[in-house]
Amino acid sequence: MSFEEYAALARQLSAQHRAGEQHAAAESARRRDLHAAVDYLQQRLTAQGQRLDQLGRAIGIDQPPPAPTPPPAPTAAGSGDGEVAGAAGAPGRADVGAYPQLPAGEARLALPTAVSPAGGGVPAQRSAAADPAVELELARRMADEADRHGQQAELLAQRPALLPTWSPLARAVAVYAGCGAAAGVLVLILVLASGVGLVDGFTLGAWICAGLPAVAFFGGYLVLGRWGRPAMVAGTPPRYLPLGFLICFLLVPMAYCAYLLMVRGLR
Repeated sequence: MSFEEYAALARQLSAQHRAGEQHAAAESARRRDLHAAVDYLQQRLTAQGQRLDQLGRAIGIDQPPPAPTPPPAPTAAGSGDGEVAGAAGAPGRADVGAYPQLPAGEARLALPTAVSPAGGGVPAQRSAAADPAVELELARRMADEADRHGQQAELLAQRPALLPTWSPLARAVAVYAGCGAAAGVLVLILVLASGVGLVDGFTLGAWICAGLPAVAFFGGYLVLGRWGRPAMVAGTPPRYLPLGFLICFLLVPMAYCAYLLMVRGLR
């Protein structure tokens, strides 16, 4: 070997060595990036799980239902003396499979083998392993989708069941006014009962001025507390007590006055 050939071979080996070092450095950086992405995704999934637990407790679900138990795997029928029949049995040896048994952890990760139709039950070649970067990207997209649905669930959980699109003030006015209107119907019933002598004038005045307005006010207060409170809210939402008191104690006597005016107008 001449000196020129030796120098060319040395340069080739040096170039191959540098290429190997660069490839190793790139692979190491790729592995570091993958590990960092896995750690970040794990933190996101943990935070999502905690948030889902909070949402579940807010709507009254303490824990998810247990997963259904998978059915047992079918076993190959033996010949009666403990040997495994068919292709799973090794010829001439009892209780030894043709394929090695994997541990429990590896068996869950192993992919099922496809059966070739022309091979008579011979397992086909398994597909190539998936790219970790592609799998992480798919997991990240699914985590983003889970975040979007979680935000929508939080927005829905921050709305009360009663008149969810209304503002708190408008909801309170509607509830107190509805309770006052219901009390006004009771006022008309009491007036009719008073007309036939079942209720005296003092009792009628007491119910109109104090009893029924108080019942309407506390009814609206309880309705707002039960159905006007969102599932997820910090503290107690406002119930506008002075406004409710004013509405109820004005609406009921006004209903009585409207009834008197209507009766006089008909006469």
